[in-house]
Amino acid sequence: MFDKILIANRGEIALRVIRACREMGIKSVAVHSTADADAMHVRMADESVCIGPNPGSESYLSIPAIISACEITGAEAIHPGYGFLSENANFVQIVQDHDITFIGPTADHIRIMGDKITAKDTMKKLGVPCVPGSDGGVPDYETAQKVAEEIGYPVIIKATAGGGGRGMKLAKSAGELEEAFRTARAEGKAAFGNPEVYIEKYLGKPRHIEIQVFGDGKGKAVHLGERDCSLQRRHQKVFEEAPGPAIDAETRARIGKVCADAVAQINYIGAGTIEFLYEDGEFYFIEMNTRLQVEHPVTEGIFGVDLVREQIRVAAGMDMSFSQDDLEINGHAIEVRINAEKLPNFSPCPGKITQYHAPGGLGVRMDSALYDGYSIPPYYDSLIAKLIVHGRDRPEALARLSRALAELIVDGVDTTVPLFHALLQEEAVLTGDYDIHWLEKWLETNLSA
Repeated sequence: MFDKILIANRGEIALRVIRACREMGIKSVAVHSTADADAMHVRMADESVCIGPNPGSESYLSIPAIISACEITGAEAIHPGYGFLSENANFVQIVQDHDITFIGPTADHIRIMGDKITAKDTMKKLGVPCVPGSDGGVPDYETAQKVAEEIGYPVIIKATAGGGGRGMKLAKSAGELEEAFRTARAEGKAAFGNPEVYIEKYLGKPRHIEIQVFGDGKGKAVHLGERDCSLQRRHQKVFEEAPGPAIDAETRARIGKVCADAVAQINYIGAGTIEFLYEDGEFYFIEMNTRLQVEHPVTEGIFGVDLVREQIRVAAGMDMSFSQDDLEINGHAIEVRINAEKLPNFSPCPGKITQYHAPGGLGVRMDSALYDGYSIPPYYDSLIAKLIVHGRDRPEALARLSRALAELIVDGVDTTVPLFHALLQEEAVLTGDYDIHWLEKWLETNLSA
Protein backbone atom coordinates (compact mmCIF):
# COMPACT_ATOMS: atom_id res chain seq x y z
CA MET A 1 0.00 0.00 0.00
CA PHE A 2 1.08 3.61 -0.59
CA ASP A 3 2.60 5.68 2.19
CA LYS A 4 1.72 9.04 0.66
CA ILE A 5 -0.77 10.21 -2.01
CA LEU A 6 -0.94 13.60 -3.70
CA ILE A 7 -4.41 14.87 -4.60
CA ALA A 8 -4.28 16.82 -7.86
CA ASN A 9 -7.50 18.73 -7.23
CA ARG A 10 -9.27 21.16 -4.94
CA GLY A 11 -12.55 21.71 -3.11
CA GLU A 12 -14.87 19.01 -1.86
CA ILE A 13 -13.42 16.22 -3.99
CA ALA A 14 -9.93 16.86 -2.60
CA LEU A 15 -11.39 16.62 0.91
CA ARG A 16 -13.16 13.41 -0.07
CA VAL A 17 -9.86 11.78 -1.07
CA ILE A 18 -8.03 13.11 2.00
CA ARG A 19 -10.65 11.51 4.24
CA ALA A 20 -10.25 8.14 2.54
CA CYS A 21 -6.47 8.39 2.89
CA ARG A 22 -6.75 9.21 6.58
CA GLU A 23 -8.97 6.19 7.24
CA MET A 24 -6.46 3.99 5.41
CA GLY A 25 -3.47 5.36 7.32
CA ILE A 26 -2.03 7.03 4.22
CA LYS A 27 -0.48 10.50 4.34
CA SER A 28 -1.99 13.07 1.99
CA VAL A 29 -0.50 15.95 0.03
CA ALA A 30 -2.68 18.86 -1.07
CA VAL A 31 -1.73 21.09 -3.96
CA HIS A 32 -3.17 24.57 -4.30
CA SER A 33 -3.09 27.79 -6.24
CA THR A 34 -2.34 31.09 -4.53
CA ALA A 35 -6.09 31.73 -4.39
CA ASP A 36 -6.61 28.50 -2.43
CA ALA A 37 -3.95 29.02 0.22
CA ASP A 38 -6.63 29.07 2.94
CA ALA A 39 -8.83 26.37 1.41
CA MET A 40 -10.11 23.54 3.59
CA HIS A 41 -8.35 20.81 1.62
CA VAL A 42 -5.04 22.58 2.32
CA ARG A 43 -5.85 22.73 6.03
CA MET A 44 -6.84 19.08 6.27
CA ALA A 45 -4.00 17.47 4.32
CA ASP A 46 -0.81 16.29 6.00
CA GLU A 47 1.28 18.43 3.65
CA SER A 48 0.57 21.10 1.06
CA VAL A 49 2.40 22.60 -1.91
CA CYS A 50 1.58 25.79 -3.79
CA ILE A 51 1.73 24.94 -7.49
CA GLY A 52 1.00 28.27 -9.14
CA PRO A 53 -1.10 31.41 -9.49
CA ASN A 54 -4.89 31.68 -9.49
CA PRO A 55 -5.93 30.53 -13.00
CA GLY A 56 -6.42 26.79 -13.23
CA SER A 57 -4.35 26.71 -16.40
CA GLU A 58 -1.32 27.87 -14.38
CA SER A 59 -1.87 25.68 -11.33
CA TYR A 60 -4.26 22.71 -11.23
CA LEU A 61 -3.71 22.07 -14.94
CA SER A 62 0.07 22.50 -14.77
CA ILE A 63 1.52 19.03 -15.23
CA PRO A 64 5.14 20.05 -14.47
CA ALA A 65 4.05 21.72 -11.22
CA ILE A 66 2.12 18.65 -10.07
CA ILE A 67 4.97 16.27 -10.92
CA SER A 68 7.37 18.56 -9.08
CA ALA A 69 5.09 18.54 -6.03
CA CYS A 70 5.23 14.74 -6.02
CA GLU A 71 9.01 14.76 -6.20
CA ILE A 72 9.34 17.37 -3.47
CA THR A 73 7.05 15.54 -1.05
CA GLY A 74 7.88 11.96 -1.99
CA ALA A 75 4.29 11.11 -2.93
CA GLU A 76 4.11 7.71 -4.59
CA ALA A 77 0.71 8.12 -6.23
CA ILE A 78 -1.64 10.79 -7.57
CA HIS A 79 -5.41 10.82 -7.19
CA PRO A 80 -6.89 13.20 -9.79
CA GLY A 81 -10.42 13.56 -8.40
CA TYR A 82 -12.73 14.71 -11.21
CA GLY A 83 -12.30 17.56 -13.67
CA PHE A 84 -8.94 19.24 -14.27
CA LEU A 85 -6.47 16.49 -15.35
CA SER A 86 -8.55 13.47 -14.36
CA GLU A 87 -9.20 12.41 -17.96
CA ASN A 88 -6.02 13.71 -19.57
CA ALA A 89 -4.23 10.72 -21.13
CA ASN A 90 -1.05 12.72 -21.66
CA PHE A 91 -0.93 13.54 -17.93
CA VAL A 92 -1.39 9.88 -17.01
CA GLN A 93 1.45 8.85 -19.31
CA ILE A 94 3.79 11.48 -17.85
CA VAL A 95 2.89 10.39 -14.32
CA GLN A 96 3.72 6.79 -15.16
CA ASP A 97 6.95 7.83 -16.91
CA HIS A 98 8.04 9.38 -13.61
CA ASP A 99 7.38 6.09 -11.76
CA ILE A 100 4.39 7.57 -9.97
CA THR A 101 1.15 5.59 -9.76
CA PHE A 102 -1.93 7.18 -11.27
CA ILE A 103 -5.01 6.23 -9.28
CA GLY A 104 -7.32 5.58 -12.17
CA PRO A 105 -7.43 3.86 -15.55
CA THR A 106 -4.60 3.59 -18.05
CA ALA A 107 -3.70 6.32 -20.52
CA ASP A 108 -4.93 4.07 -23.35
CA HIS A 109 -8.36 3.61 -21.80
CA ILE A 110 -8.71 7.34 -21.17
CA ARG A 111 -7.64 8.07 -24.72
CA ILE A 112 -10.11 5.58 -26.22
CA MET A 113 -13.06 6.83 -24.19
CA GLY A 114 -12.09 10.48 -24.52
CA ASP A 115 -12.85 10.46 -28.23
CA LYS A 116 -16.58 9.92 -28.59
CA ILE A 117 -16.41 8.24 -31.98
CA THR A 118 -13.70 5.82 -30.89
CA ALA A 119 -15.58 5.19 -27.65
CA LYS A 120 -18.80 4.41 -29.52
CA ASP A 121 -17.04 2.05 -31.92
CA THR A 122 -15.31 0.33 -29.01
CA MET A 123 -18.54 -0.11 -27.08
CA LYS A 124 -20.32 -1.53 -30.10
CA LYS A 125 -17.63 -4.18 -30.41
CA LEU A 126 -17.97 -4.94 -26.69
CA GLY A 127 -21.71 -5.51 -27.02
CA VAL A 128 -22.94 -2.24 -25.50
CA PRO A 129 -26.09 -0.81 -27.22
CA CYS A 130 -25.56 2.51 -29.02
CA VAL A 131 -27.72 5.27 -30.51
CA PRO A 132 -28.29 4.98 -34.29
CA GLY A 133 -26.05 7.45 -36.08
CA SER A 134 -23.06 8.08 -38.29
CA ASP A 135 -20.23 5.57 -38.51
CA GLY A 136 -17.49 7.84 -37.28
CA GLY A 137 -16.99 11.51 -37.99
CA VAL A 138 -18.99 13.45 -40.56
CA PRO A 139 -16.52 15.37 -42.76
CA ASP A 140 -18.86 17.74 -44.59
CA TYR A 141 -22.42 19.03 -44.84
CA GLU A 142 -23.30 16.82 -47.80
CA THR A 143 -22.43 13.70 -45.79
CA ALA A 144 -24.39 15.10 -42.86
CA GLN A 145 -27.47 15.39 -45.09
CA LYS A 146 -27.20 11.76 -46.17
CA VAL A 147 -26.75 10.48 -42.61
CA ALA A 148 -29.67 12.54 -41.30
CA GLU A 149 -31.97 11.27 -44.04
CA GLU A 150 -30.98 7.67 -43.31
CA ILE A 151 -31.63 7.76 -39.57
CA GLY A 152 -34.51 10.27 -39.72
CA TYR A 153 -35.12 13.61 -38.04
CA PRO A 154 -34.72 14.97 -35.43
CA VAL A 155 -30.94 14.48 -35.19
CA ILE A 156 -28.27 15.86 -32.88
CA ILE A 157 -24.82 16.91 -34.06
CA LYS A 158 -22.06 16.43 -31.47
CA ALA A 159 -18.42 17.49 -31.34
CA THR A 160 -16.20 14.42 -31.20
CA ALA A 161 -14.13 15.90 -28.39
CA GLY A 162 -17.10 17.58 -26.73
CA GLY A 163 -18.34 17.54 -23.19
CA GLY A 164 -20.58 19.44 -20.79
CA GLY A 165 -23.07 20.23 -23.54
CA ARG A 166 -20.61 22.20 -25.67
CA GLY A 167 -20.51 21.39 -29.35
CA MET A 168 -24.00 19.84 -29.34
CA LYS A 169 -26.70 21.14 -31.69
CA LEU A 170 -30.20 19.88 -32.46
CA ALA A 171 -31.70 19.79 -35.96
CA LYS A 172 -35.42 19.04 -35.88
CA SER A 173 -35.73 19.15 -39.67
CA ALA A 174 -33.68 19.31 -42.85
CA GLY A 175 -34.04 23.10 -42.82
CA GLU A 176 -32.16 23.34 -39.50
CA LEU A 177 -29.37 20.90 -40.34
CA GLU A 178 -26.86 23.20 -42.03
CA GLU A 179 -26.76 25.80 -39.26
CA ALA A 180 -26.60 23.12 -36.56
CA PHE A 181 -23.80 21.31 -38.38
CA ARG A 182 -21.67 24.40 -38.88
CA THR A 183 -22.26 25.72 -35.36
CA ALA A 184 -21.34 22.40 -33.73
CA ARG A 185 -18.12 22.27 -35.76
CA ALA A 186 -17.24 25.84 -34.81
CA GLU A 187 -17.92 25.24 -31.12
CA GLY A 188 -15.89 22.03 -31.18
CA LYS A 189 -12.92 23.81 -32.69
CA ALA A 190 -13.16 26.77 -30.32
CA ALA A 191 -13.64 24.75 -27.12
CA PHE A 192 -11.58 21.62 -27.81
CA GLY A 193 -9.35 22.43 -30.78
CA ASN A 194 -11.12 19.76 -32.83
CA PRO A 195 -13.92 20.58 -35.31
CA GLU A 196 -14.86 16.96 -36.03
CA VAL A 197 -18.50 16.09 -35.37
CA TYR A 198 -20.75 13.07 -35.59
CA ILE A 199 -24.51 12.65 -35.88
CA GLU A 200 -26.97 10.64 -33.80
CA LYS A 201 -30.70 10.09 -33.73
CA TYR A 202 -32.32 12.54 -31.31
CA LEU A 203 -34.51 10.82 -28.76
CA GLY A 204 -37.71 12.63 -27.76
CA LYS A 205 -38.16 11.89 -24.05
CA PRO A 206 -35.19 9.88 -22.78
CA ARG A 207 -33.88 9.58 -19.26
CA HIS A 208 -30.18 9.89 -18.47
CA ILE A 209 -29.12 6.63 -16.85
CA GLU A 210 -25.53 5.85 -15.95
CA ILE A 211 -24.03 2.59 -14.78
CA GLN A 212 -21.24 2.63 -12.21
CA VAL A 213 -18.58 0.06 -13.06
CA PHE A 214 -15.40 -0.92 -11.29
CA GLY A 215 -12.52 -3.05 -12.59
CA ASP A 216 -9.42 -4.52 -11.03
CA GLY A 217 -7.28 -4.22 -14.16
CA LYS A 218 -6.87 -8.01 -14.24
CA GLY A 219 -9.99 -8.97 -16.15
CA LYS A 220 -12.52 -8.76 -13.32
CA ALA A 221 -15.20 -6.10 -13.07
CA VAL A 222 -18.49 -5.41 -11.33
CA HIS A 223 -21.34 -2.96 -11.71
CA LEU A 224 -22.83 -1.01 -8.84
CA GLY A 225 -26.25 -0.37 -10.31
CA GLU A 226 -27.44 2.79 -11.96
CA ARG A 227 -27.92 6.46 -11.19
CA ASP A 228 -30.68 8.54 -12.75
CA CYS A 229 -29.28 11.96 -13.65
CA SER A 230 -32.13 13.18 -15.85
CA LEU A 231 -32.71 16.51 -14.10
CA GLN A 232 -30.26 18.65 -16.04
CA ARG A 233 -29.77 22.26 -17.06
CA ARG A 234 -27.80 22.86 -20.25
CA HIS A 235 -26.60 19.25 -20.12
CA GLN A 236 -25.26 19.80 -16.59
CA LYS A 237 -26.65 17.50 -13.88
CA VAL A 238 -28.23 19.13 -10.84
CA PHE A 239 -30.09 16.25 -9.12
CA GLU A 240 -29.01 12.60 -9.10
CA GLU A 241 -30.50 9.54 -7.48
CA ALA A 242 -29.98 5.82 -7.10
CA PRO A 243 -31.57 3.50 -7.83
CA GLY A 244 -33.36 5.03 -10.82
CA PRO A 245 -37.14 5.44 -10.43
CA ALA A 246 -37.73 3.97 -13.89
CA ILE A 247 -35.42 0.93 -13.65
CA ASP A 248 -36.53 -2.42 -12.26
CA ALA A 249 -34.30 -5.16 -10.87
CA GLU A 250 -34.35 -7.27 -14.04
CA THR A 251 -33.42 -4.32 -16.27
CA ARG A 252 -30.69 -3.26 -13.83
CA ALA A 253 -29.15 -6.72 -13.79
CA ARG A 254 -29.27 -6.97 -17.58
CA ILE A 255 -27.63 -3.66 -18.48
CA GLY A 256 -25.29 -3.88 -15.49
CA LYS A 257 -23.91 -7.20 -16.67
CA VAL A 258 -23.43 -5.84 -20.19
CA CYS A 259 -21.38 -2.94 -18.82
CA ALA A 260 -19.35 -5.00 -16.34
CA ASP A 261 -18.54 -7.58 -19.03
CA ALA A 262 -17.48 -4.83 -21.42
CA VAL A 263 -14.95 -3.23 -19.07
CA ALA A 264 -13.70 -6.62 -17.92
CA GLN A 265 -12.85 -7.49 -21.52
CA ILE A 266 -10.51 -4.50 -21.80
CA ASN A 267 -8.94 -5.03 -18.33
CA TYR A 268 -10.23 -1.68 -17.12
CA ILE A 269 -8.90 -0.59 -13.73
CA GLY A 270 -10.68 1.56 -11.18
CA ALA A 271 -13.96 3.46 -11.24
CA GLY A 272 -15.78 4.30 -14.44
CA THR A 273 -19.26 5.31 -15.50
CA ILE A 274 -21.02 4.26 -18.67
CA GLU A 275 -23.70 6.78 -19.57
CA PHE A 276 -26.86 6.04 -21.54
CA LEU A 277 -30.00 7.61 -22.83
CA TYR A 278 -32.90 5.36 -21.85
CA GLU A 279 -36.22 5.40 -23.67
CA ASP A 280 -39.02 2.86 -24.14
CA GLY A 281 -37.05 0.17 -22.34
CA GLU A 282 -33.94 0.55 -24.50
CA PHE A 283 -30.48 1.81 -23.57
CA TYR A 284 -28.33 3.90 -25.94
CA PHE A 285 -24.67 4.52 -25.08
CA ILE A 286 -23.59 8.17 -24.86
CA GLU A 287 -20.09 8.11 -23.39
CA MET A 288 -17.88 6.60 -20.72
CA ASN A 289 -16.34 8.75 -17.99
CA THR A 290 -13.02 7.23 -16.93
CA ARG A 291 -12.95 8.74 -13.46
CA LEU A 292 -14.88 9.16 -10.26
CA GLN A 293 -18.17 10.99 -10.85
CA VAL A 294 -19.39 14.02 -8.94
CA GLU A 295 -22.45 11.96 -7.99
CA HIS A 296 -20.59 8.89 -6.72
CA PRO A 297 -21.90 9.38 -3.14
CA VAL A 298 -25.41 8.17 -4.04
CA THR A 299 -23.93 4.86 -5.17
CA GLU A 300 -21.88 4.67 -1.99
CA GLY A 301 -25.06 5.35 -0.03
CA ILE A 302 -27.09 2.45 -1.37
CA PHE A 303 -24.26 -0.09 -1.48
CA GLY A 304 -22.30 0.90 1.61
CA VAL A 305 -18.96 0.93 -0.19
CA ASP A 306 -16.17 3.51 -0.30
CA LEU A 307 -15.32 3.96 -3.98
CA VAL A 308 -12.28 6.14 -3.30
CA ARG A 309 -10.85 3.57 -0.92
CA GLU A 310 -11.42 0.93 -3.58
CA GLN A 311 -9.69 3.08 -6.22
CA ILE A 312 -6.64 3.33 -4.00
CA ARG A 313 -6.64 -0.40 -3.25
CA VAL A 314 -6.68 -1.58 -6.87
CA ALA A 315 -4.15 1.08 -7.91
CA ALA A 316 -1.83 -0.44 -5.31
CA GLY A 317 -2.26 -3.86 -6.95
CA MET A 318 -4.75 -5.30 -4.48
CA ASP A 319 -7.90 -7.21 -5.41
CA MET A 320 -11.33 -5.63 -5.15
CA SER A 321 -12.76 -6.04 -1.67
CA PHE A 322 -16.16 -7.16 -2.97
CA SER A 323 -17.65 -9.29 -5.75
CA GLN A 324 -20.84 -8.83 -7.72
CA ASP A 325 -22.67 -11.19 -5.40
CA ASP A 326 -21.71 -9.04 -2.40
CA LEU A 327 -23.44 -5.97 -3.81
CA GLU A 328 -27.02 -5.52 -2.66
CA ILE A 329 -29.02 -2.30 -2.87
CA ASN A 330 -30.11 -0.85 0.46
CA GLY A 331 -32.68 1.94 0.26
CA HIS A 332 -32.57 5.08 -1.88
CA ALA A 333 -30.10 7.99 -2.12
CA ILE A 334 -30.35 11.45 -3.67
CA GLU A 335 -27.72 14.13 -4.31
CA VAL A 336 -28.29 17.78 -5.17
CA ARG A 337 -25.46 19.95 -6.46
CA ILE A 338 -25.32 23.30 -4.72
CA ASN A 339 -23.62 26.03 -6.70
CA ALA A 340 -22.65 29.57 -5.78
CA GLU A 341 -24.89 31.03 -8.46
CA LYS A 342 -27.51 33.76 -8.61
CA LEU A 343 -30.95 32.76 -9.81
CA PRO A 344 -32.71 32.95 -12.20
CA ASN A 345 -29.76 33.35 -14.59
CA PHE A 346 -27.43 30.92 -12.77
CA SER A 347 -24.65 33.52 -12.96
CA PRO A 348 -21.57 32.72 -10.82
CA CYS A 349 -21.63 34.35 -7.40
CA PRO A 350 -18.20 34.15 -5.73
CA GLY A 351 -17.69 35.92 -2.42
CA LYS A 352 -17.16 35.58 1.31
CA ILE A 353 -19.16 33.09 3.37
CA THR A 354 -20.41 34.99 6.39
CA GLN A 355 -22.19 32.04 7.97
CA TYR A 356 -22.22 28.33 7.18
CA HIS A 357 -24.08 25.52 8.90
CA ALA A 358 -24.23 22.03 7.41
CA PRO A 359 -27.34 19.92 7.98
CA GLY A 360 -26.99 16.69 9.92
CA GLY A 361 -28.95 13.80 11.33
CA LEU A 362 -29.66 10.28 10.20
CA GLY A 363 -28.99 9.64 6.50
CA VAL A 364 -27.54 13.08 5.73
CA ARG A 365 -24.09 13.64 4.20
CA MET A 366 -22.66 17.02 3.23
CA ASP A 367 -19.61 17.04 0.96
CA SER A 368 -18.31 20.61 0.98
CA ALA A 369 -15.17 22.64 1.52
CA LEU A 370 -17.05 25.65 2.95
CA TYR A 371 -16.45 27.20 6.35
CA ASP A 372 -17.33 30.48 8.09
CA GLY A 373 -15.24 33.28 6.61
CA TYR A 374 -14.14 31.33 3.55
CA SER A 375 -13.94 33.37 0.34
CA ILE A 376 -15.12 31.49 -2.74
CA PRO A 377 -12.66 32.41 -5.52
CA PRO A 378 -13.97 33.43 -8.94
CA TYR A 379 -11.50 31.32 -10.90
CA TYR A 380 -13.02 27.84 -10.72
CA ASP A 381 -16.26 25.89 -11.04
CA SER A 382 -19.17 27.28 -9.02
CA LEU A 383 -19.97 23.94 -7.31
CA ILE A 384 -19.55 24.56 -3.56
CA ALA A 385 -21.37 21.63 -1.96
CA LYS A 386 -23.11 18.33 -2.52
CA LEU A 387 -25.98 17.43 -0.22
CA ILE A 388 -26.60 13.68 -0.16
CA VAL A 389 -29.41 11.94 1.66
CA HIS A 390 -30.21 8.27 2.15
CA GLY A 391 -33.50 6.70 3.18
CA ARG A 392 -35.18 3.31 3.36
CA ASP A 393 -37.09 4.19 0.18
CA ARG A 394 -37.52 7.10 -2.24
CA PRO A 395 -40.29 8.92 -0.31
CA GLU A 396 -38.18 8.86 2.85
CA ALA A 397 -35.12 10.12 0.94
CA LEU A 398 -37.16 12.99 -0.52
CA ALA A 399 -38.53 13.93 2.91
CA ARG A 400 -35.02 13.81 4.35
CA LEU A 401 -33.73 16.01 1.52
CA SER A 402 -36.42 18.59 2.19
CA ARG A 403 -35.57 18.62 5.89
CA ALA A 404 -31.82 18.87 5.26
CA LEU A 405 -32.22 21.74 2.80
CA ALA A 406 -34.22 23.61 5.42
CA GLU A 407 -31.39 23.18 7.93
CA LEU A 408 -28.64 24.30 5.56
CA ILE A 409 -27.32 27.83 6.04
CA VAL A 410 -25.00 29.46 3.49
CA ASP A 411 -24.92 33.24 3.94
CA GLY A 412 -22.85 35.82 2.08
CA VAL A 413 -23.38 34.50 -1.45
CA ASP A 414 -26.33 33.45 -3.56
CA THR A 415 -26.77 29.71 -4.09
CA THR A 416 -29.01 27.34 -6.01
CA VAL A 417 -30.67 26.03 -2.82
CA PRO A 418 -34.00 27.81 -3.63
CA LEU A 419 -34.17 25.79 -6.85
CA PHE A 420 -34.30 22.53 -4.91
CA HIS A 421 -36.91 23.82 -2.48
CA ALA A 422 -39.07 24.61 -5.51
CA LEU A 423 -38.41 21.31 -7.27
CA LEU A 424 -39.48 19.35 -4.20
CA GLN A 425 -42.94 20.86 -4.59
CA GLU A 426 -43.34 19.49 -8.12
CA GLU A 427 -45.38 16.34 -8.71
CA ALA A 428 -43.05 15.15 -11.49
CA VAL A 429 -40.07 15.23 -9.14
CA LEU A 430 -41.97 13.61 -6.28
CA THR A 431 -43.12 10.75 -8.51
CA GLY A 432 -39.87 10.49 -10.52
CA ASP A 433 -41.76 11.07 -13.77
CA TYR A 434 -39.31 13.23 -15.70
CA ASP A 435 -36.87 13.09 -18.61
CA ILE A 436 -33.75 15.02 -19.62
CA HIS A 437 -35.82 17.88 -21.08
CA TRP A 438 -38.16 18.34 -18.11
CA LEU A 439 -36.04 20.73 -16.04
CA GLU A 440 -35.26 23.06 -18.94
CA LYS A 441 -38.98 23.39 -19.70
CA TRP A 442 -39.79 23.91 -16.02
CA LEU A 443 -37.15 26.63 -15.71
CA GLU A 444 -38.56 28.48 -18.72
CA THR A 445 -41.97 28.60 -17.04
CA ASN A 446 -41.07 28.98 -13.38
CA LEU A 447 -37.67 30.61 -13.18
CA SER A 448 -37.29 32.77 -16.26
CA ALA A 449 -35.42 36.04 -15.95
